[in-house]
Amino acid sequence: MPDRLPRGGSPAPRWLWPALAAPGTAWLLVFLVAPMYLVAAILFGTIDPILRRPIPVWNPADWDPTQFQYVWSRLSGADGFFGPALLRTALYVGTASVLCLLIAYPVAYYAARIADRRRGMLLAALIAPFWISYMMRMLAWVNLLQNDGLVNQLITLGGLFDTEIDWLGGRATTVVLGLTYGYVPYMILPLYAGLDRIPASMIEAGRDLGANRFQTWRRVTWPMSRPAVVTAVILTCLPMLGDYFTSDLLSGNPRTSMVGNLINSAVLTPGQTGQAAAFVLLLLLVSIVPMGLYIRVTRDGEATRT
Repeated sequence: MPDRLPRGGSPAPRWLWPALAAPGTAWLLVFLVAPMYLVAAILFGTIDPILRRPIPVWNPADWDPTQFQYVWSRLSGADGFFGPALLRTALYVGTASVLCLLIAYPVAYYAARIADRRRGMLLAALIAPFWISYMMRMLAWVNLLQNDGLVNQLITLGGLFDTEIDWLGGRATTVVLGLTYGYVPYMILPLYAGLDRIPASMIEAGRDLGANRFQTWRRVTWPMSRPAVVTAVILTCLPMLGDYFTSDLLSGNPRTSMVGNLINSAVLTPGQTGQAAAFVLLLLLVSIVPMGLYIRVTRDGEATRT
């Protein structure tokens, strides 16, 4: 495909696009590639026998795979005490992502296609959670779920029935609901952007051809919004994979620990920093698949629009 020409008709200089990409490339090298290489140097490095601190090994030829092999050998089998946390992470993240989608899609659809004059106010309300720190929102969730909190008061009708639930006693349901509550705003905005870009003429054409509202949504809106759905789910799943604060605050029980909790615990334990690096590397390997899918979906979406 020939290069696009500017309005003047002359092709852009060869150095222009590399120069424009240079800041982003430098950012990725400094804040992504270099930290990941440091993680690998710690993982395949050694440990100070006295201070129990990690000693990074920068030369790949001298890397020692002992710590990675230790973590890998304990993912399954009789000694697989790391495996359940991985399975819980996949289960919690998958369930929370589905719940986020069920909540976010109708809200984004209403904001993009129906809200009209109220759209600005609704968008401000959707962005408002980003102004409050994640920790403060989780602390508010703790207050709601305490034994004498508002949730139990509603369930017992103000104490009329003795059916209080210990929500903060290590329940997987509480962790999943916390993840859903914390990350649903991150899914609403990409969905809104995707739904808002659907041409109104396409929807009007479906209605003119005799389709009702549901049929128009099923045959026109949903197929055209699927790239935005995939993008929103992936952008929500990736930060969930490394989340540890939600489980710590809403459960604090090893039965609900996730991979992020294993990383946090290993970092705080002397001599186990290499194990934390191994978990980070495993998360990176798992994340490559959704990141590749995200790149493919966005590329296909751009090709479709052009």
